[in-house]
Amino acid sequence: MWKKALVLAAVAGIAVLAAKKFKEASDERELWHEATTAPDHR
Repeated sequence: MWKKALVLAAVAGIAVLAAKKFKEASDERELWHEATTAPDHR
């Protein structure tokens, strides 16, 4: 019983960390895109 709960908590923790890492990478990519593209002055 406890092993199952521990494994489930570990998997959930890994999923949260992976989602956080993915969001950080996405934000970084978006920032670089914004910094390296010409501004749109219409």
